[in-house]
Amino acid sequence: MAGANSAETLEDAAVRSAEQLAADVRAAKAAISAVIFGQERVIDNTLVTILAGGHALLIGVPGLAKTKLVETLGTTLGLDAKRIQFTPDLMPSDILGAEVLDEASSGRRSFRFIAGPVFAQLLMADEINRASPRTQSALLQAMQEQHITVAGARHDLPRPFHVLATQNPLEQEGTYPLPEAQLDRFLMQIDVDYPDRDAERRILFETTGADEAKARPAITAEALMSAQRLVRRLPVGDSVVEAILSLVRSARPGPDAGDLGEAIAWGPGPRASQSLMLAVRARALLDGRLAPSIDDVLELAEPILKHRMALTFAARAEGRTIADIIGRLKARIG
Repeated sequence: MAGANSAETLEDAAVRSAEQLAADVRAAKAAISAVIFGQERVIDNTLVTILAGGHALLIGVPGLAKTKLVETLGTTLGLDAKRIQFTPDLMPSDILGAEVLDEASSGRRSFRFIAGPVFAQLLMADEINRASPRTQSALLQAMQEQHITVAGARHDLPRPFHVLATQNPLEQEGTYPLPEAQLDRFLMQIDVDYPDRDAERRILFETTGADEAKARPAITAEALMSAQRLVRRLPVGDSVVEAILSLVRSARPGPDAGDLGEAIAWGPGPRASQSLMLAVRARALLDGRLAPSIDDVLELAEPILKHRMALTFAARAEGRTIADIIGRLKARIG
């Protein structure tokens, strides 16, 4: 009897701890929303990405507060945030760091590693497609492996480590689009759209007056990592798992896609299923729930699959879009 009571007490404590972490995460969301207006879905999806332990690709025209969002996230989540402006002449060492030769007063020489801006907990890679493929791959390798190697020596990156990269959908001349294998490293593609009229009205008043809203800390990096560990422990029902499998597998060319298969040139691999599995748990926690639902799968399908698919030339000639295809695949589940 005592053992049963003890187990029940431990379970109650675990639930209370999970609920407290969920409350902390929602407090962080509220703090971000007090500074960034009219981008609720962008804030939600960015927080889901970070809670899931991943990286996000933000796509939008200039002036939609993408840079401000990253700065606000760094302050609110208690993370060391840095920014890199990608340009065609940026070299891998400008991101990773380099070894320099030091000479002591005794005349002895030795190499010393000077860390680059990649050694941050939250890194904004601004206009990542403007850098050369060599520089892009240096960052993307760090994203995947959580460490870098310079002159044969391994240097571990801080934890947590998240990259929020931006791309401008305009002015594509002179850019280096990310290859499919590198796009797959991003857990989510987040489209940043124009705010609605009411949100833009609020932006006008809040950002041009004498007192502008400032970001404030809401949680610590340690609490964030605890929330990330909790995300991986949240239970996922069989119906949600089946929905994830059905959705991802039907987004590939082949029999699972049915009549849409001829429109899909290539589709998402197993990493998309893994990303969706983590993201639905993170979205549930952000919403104050301790288990995800099929609605979470449907809500996150497009940002997780969009950059992992391509349509055939014939489908594009007919005016079809990836968003349309994903919408039809979601309708089969929902």
